[in-house]
Amino acid sequence: MRPEAGLNEAVAFGPDRGWAVGTEGAARNTPGSLLMLRWDGAAWQRQTLPGTGWQGELLSIAGTSPEKVWAVGRDASGGTRLLRRDGAAWHECPPPPGVQLSKVVSGGGETCLIGTRDGEQALLRRDRSCWQELPVPPGSVYGLHVRAADDVWAAGATAAGAAVPHWDGQAWQQTIVYGGPRSAVGSVPAVSPTEVWAGGTAGFVGGPPGRPIPPLLVRWDGETWSRVTVPTDFGSISSLAADGSGAPAWVSVDGSQKWGPRPPGSSPPLIPGPDFLSWNGQSFTGHDEPAVAGEGQSRTLRLAPVPGTEAVWSVGRANGPENSVVRRILRFG
Repeated sequence: MRPEAGLNEAVAFGPDRGWAVGTEGAARNTPGSLLMLRWDGAAWQRQTLPGTGWQGELLSIAGTSPEKVWAVGRDASGGTRLLRRDGAAWHECPPPPGVQLSKVVSGGGETCLIGTRDGEQALLRRDRSCWQELPVPPGSVYGLHVRAADDVWAAGATAAGAAVPHWDGQAWQQTIVYGGPRSAVGSVPAVSPTEVWAGGTAGFVGGPPGRPIPPLLVRWDGETWSRVTVPTDFGSISSLAADGSGAPAWVSVDGSQKWGPRPPGSSPPLIPGPDFLSWNGQSFTGHDEPAVAGEGQSRTLRLAPVPGTEAVWSVGRANGPENSVVRRILRFG
């Protein structure tokens, strides 16, 4: 099998400033090398990371401004790594002791980390020059949207189903947005106190092995959560993104499939569904990613809206030639 490459996440601060992170060169018995790309308005350029003499993968990237950007990584031995960009250069910082980090999230002038400690969920908030522990809501947290220090929305799951807890600066208020085993949400953009979305999968038990799972998209209107119908039958909503004004605009669906026409006397086959959905405030329009010669479809599909524009990036990985995995970057607008 040829070496793999892939991107896990991206962040944009404008039409000429953005970063994407992942790994490249990984093989069955060989760890990958860190991969960081920077968008300068014309092309993606590989970034050197002085002082990071370790192999592994960059998992997540976020920041409150182009001068304050954080990246979370994992080295070849499974250890947590934390990088910070101050002004013009990246440097490595000591991670919070004992925490295995998986994601960094920024918003409202705040930066938070998601991880685990001794097998239990851990959340941390940057406070000046140190990381402070945050209380953890019940269940698992897979994503956060930070509007302010006292206005944080989490996306996750409990034994009772997909959950969206809200932090008001004092306590978490837990809400099960969709009941059922194996249901979960991982992305939760909060436009306002009366406009919050969450996406993931509506898991279920039963059916033949390998049966696909439906996507789950729910919306909060300030009073109730309601499920939103999407134009695909199966797959995982892997990312949600807002437009330039902050309103919901894009949904990515990993492994999107739809029921096909029903032939006489047989069950309907599964056919590819839309990879991306655009929202106009009333309904969705499906979009297929462009075909790339010699490569298959994307996986991961993490969205990064470009502030001040209607553009949005999608980063991930795709099947390449000779059973390889290659990085994939798409842009709309």
